Amino acid sequence: MSGRGWLALLAAATLLRLGLAAYIPIAPDEAYYRVWAHSLQGGYLDHPPMVALFIRAGILIFGDTALGIRLLGPLGTALGSLMLWRTAERLFPGRGVGVPAALMLNATLLVGVGAVVMTPDTPLLLFWCAALWALAELRASGDGRWWFAVGAAAGAALLSKYTGALIGCGILLWLLLDPAARRWWRDWRLYAGGALALALFAPVVAWNAAHGWVSFAKQGGRAGTESAGAGLRFIGELIGGQWALATPILFVLFAAGAALAVRRWRDGAALLLAVFVVPGAAIFLWQATGSRVQGNWPAILYPAAAIAAAALLAPSWQRWRRAGVALGLVLGVVVQLQALAGVLPLPRRYDPTLARLAGWDDFAAEIAAAARREGAGFVAAEEYGLASELALRLEPPTGPAVLAMDARWAFFRLAEPPDGRPGLLVRSLRRGEGPPLWPGAVATGTVLIRARHGIEAERYRLYRVETGPGLPPVRQLPRP
Repeated sequence: MSGRGWLALLAAATLLRLGLAAYIPIAPDEAYYRVWAHSLQGGYLDHPPMVALFIRAGILIFGDTALGIRLLGPLGTALGSLMLWRTAERLFPGRGVGVPAALMLNATLLVGVGAVVMTPDTPLLLFWCAALWALAELRASGDGRWWFAVGAAAGAALLSKYTGALIGCGILLWLLLDPAARRWWRDWRLYAGGALALALFAPVVAWNAAHGWVSFAKQGGRAGTESAGAGLRFIGELIGGQWALATPILFVLFAAGAALAVRRWRDGAALLLAVFVVPGAAIFLWQATGSRVQGNWPAILYPAAAIAAAALLAPSWQRWRRAGVALGLVLGVVVQLQALAGVLPLPRRYDPTLARLAGWDDFAAEIAAAARREGAGFVAAEEYGLASELALRLEPPTGPAVLAMDARWAFFRLAEPPDGRPGLLVRSLRRGEGPPLWPGAVATGTVLIRARHGIEAERYRLYRVETGPGLPPVRQLPRP
């Protein structure tokens, strides 16, 4: 495919993704990050603040809508794809590997479908590609000013997610292992770029220092101490999940390409790709020995692996590339259609789009009607995702206030509710039939079902509650 053809295809894909972003229902995690965008801080319990900045920028342009929340997802993926294309061309000039690498990356479910949603991985992947591109330009040009771009990209990646620190690990390995790169140890611009990255990350450090280092402790303590059998299961889940999320053929090509990059590490271009894969892969495999690794975390390994697959594999491997891209695109279309319209009548256990995306508007309308019947001045939820969904959907601006009850809300600058107000607590039956966290909660006898096309996604029980002293942290969430 020619360069112009690739650009036209990328533009068309971006427009399609923007359209899907406007109509696919907002997931609970996205609704939660939307709350962040209305309470901008230097950090949060779960992650650094870049996703909140991305959402805030989109909301300023398209309002508190699905497109506003997700606007920078498709645009950021397009920009990251261009950077990946340029990186491949700079590392392997004259070989035409940029377009195949970018096509493979976009054909994965994790990147192609993930471009439509807004999570911390969205900005992380963009700035990860930016750092890889800046290093490729640095290596090709020998111009030390590129260290400032490297530092800016690495700092922005750290502001997106703590795994952005793996960029620094990769750079350190490259400077140690590549003889041609060791001269940079004597150049002040290397250290200036590092200082720039740390300066960009400083608000996160300051926020943690002011809040007992809670976010660092939460993320740093993710590696568990499960039994050996559980560790083997988690490793199997990690590998199987990547086989599915990269799509089967592309997973094999990426793994083979990354392995060749490691094998040919004495070549500077191959080494630069290897150091952007190996540290992260090692960390995720180690973590899987003691706790579950979420399927989206290894997305940062895909860009360098895609370039390695396009540039290093023999022609006998490359014939599978078109089949891998075609399969990935077909699977992506199926998943997007399922998320948009539920075209396949699958039960919850086989359909993650049903569990996360389905039936929220109708469910919110039922909650609002129940609140009117009960004379409730607010609706509350213990689960942060459920509370965030209700805040986004409950008949703004005339509907009841939405309160969220969870220890995490103590770290937000959000309003506390006044005492003595009656309301409804919405509680998922997946949490069991144990007593609610809200003191004095009384079941109303009403059970509501969230569903799509008659297929159940989740059941919820309603309780009468009242604000007052002795409650766990409760905050009022912002409405559209």
